[in-house]
Amino acid sequence: MNAAHLLNWTLLIPLLAVVGIVLCSRWENLRETASLGAAAILFAVVCTLYGNLRDGVELAVHWIEILPGLAISFRVDTMGMVFALIASSLWFVTVLYAIGYMRGHDEQNQTRFYACFAVAISAVMGIAFAENLFTLFVFYEVLSLCTYPLVTHAGNEKAKNGGRIYLGILLGTSIALFLPAIIGTWMLSGTLDFTPGGVFPEGTSPVLLSVLLVLFAFGIGKAALMPFHRWLPAAMVAPTPVSALLHAVAVVKAGVFSVVKVVVFIFGIDTVADLPVTSWLVYLAGASILLASLVAMRQDNFKSRLAYSTVSQLGYITLGAFMASQAAIVGSMLHITMHAFGKITLFFCAGAVYVAHHKSEISQLDGMGRVMPVTFIAFTLGALSIIGLPPLGGVWSKWFLMMGALDSGYLIMLAVLSISSLLNIVYLLEIPARAFLRPAPAGASLQEARPSSVVAMVITTLMCIALFIYGSDLYEFIRSARLV
Repeated sequence: MNAAHLLNWTLLIPLLAVVGIVLCSRWENLRETASLGAAAILFAVVCTLYGNLRDGVELAVHWIEILPGLAISFRVDTMGMVFALIASSLWFVTVLYAIGYMRGHDEQNQTRFYACFAVAISAVMGIAFAENLFTLFVFYEVLSLCTYPLVTHAGNEKAKNGGRIYLGILLGTSIALFLPAIIGTWMLSGTLDFTPGGVFPEGTSPVLLSVLLVLFAFGIGKAALMPFHRWLPAAMVAPTPVSALLHAVAVVKAGVFSVVKVVVFIFGIDTVADLPVTSWLVYLAGASILLASLVAMRQDNFKSRLAYSTVSQLGYITLGAFMASQAAIVGSMLHITMHAFGKITLFFCAGAVYVAHHKSEISQLDGMGRVMPVTFIAFTLGALSIIGLPPLGGVWSKWFLMMGALDSGYLIMLAVLSISSLLNIVYLLEIPARAFLRPAPAGASLQEARPSSVVAMVITTLMCIALFIYGSDLYEFIRSARLV
């Protein structure tokens, strides 16, 4: 098969999985085998594309031209490959986890869950490999729509209200800000193709470019830059595998990935560095990092604390994008990867505690490390990766973000990143400290989550360690991207 045709299959395999999932809806083992099988095949295809990219093979496909120069088309590049590898590998792991969670919690509408999850992965592949801003926008919106049924999965009033906030903010920012930014880019440059160094002609008004950059920054609502972040905590009404999808596999990563792509390939990092509005956006991202961390410290609900932690960690990635240096961009892409595996581990642990012991508040976790040792060891290691301590992968992304702050001259951001890491220690390590250092509940016995969920947690925890060991390889691959 022509290597470029494999690019089509990255979008089609998850959609074919939907057919298999729906046809096997009466036989849950077959249904989940279809989902796991499709995830494994997709990961194999993405790995094949990775090999072709490393060998210098041109990988691009053209679907349809809407207007002259405005087409749905795809191309494999280094940044998109990083995102696709994260999403395709974590699809398999999340489905494995979901089997134990959904059955253990006797969730309804499981077929709809697996089907919508597959559609979301297809949309993510479209975003990862989009050749132009128009293609990215189309699949960005598809991702918002197909994840709405997952957010409202429970079907109760609380879930519906959370879904309204989720869809309202994401669609509202897209229509009111993101779409006008795309139209403005088209009018000023005549193209929406992702181009190293940017698309705007020399001499374009810095004021117009500043307005467009602000529209993109807030219009890409999935990046959860304050004040457009409320959708993310509101969506925590969803089952934990959905929270994992939102925080690690698809939605927020699609947001920050889009911000990085826009900065690098629509504006160009040199242009962004010179714009008068850039420093304002840098300070806003820094404020988001600290404010969300402070809010997280006050949350007693397990998933709510992790949600605000995600808002803070996304601030690291947007900060790196707006600091607009090569080291900062590399740090942002590294943090997309490190945060994905660290945060999904934390959500897996939260869900495991809820299913096995029906505890959802941090104040209820005293002594639970003696009852669920594997779960809380996994949580500890995932938290250390988020904090940025060796031997976990998160240390590399924070290091390069700090180097990016030095290169860009934003020395105050070194203090922001350091203070944030200290706050991470406070609100994340409190959880395993309670679990291991306080007495176990009276009459409690050893009871871990279902085996498939435990295996998924172990896999993502080991990946946090592997990303530390092989961090230099990932760094070199990201660094090979044409940024200018």
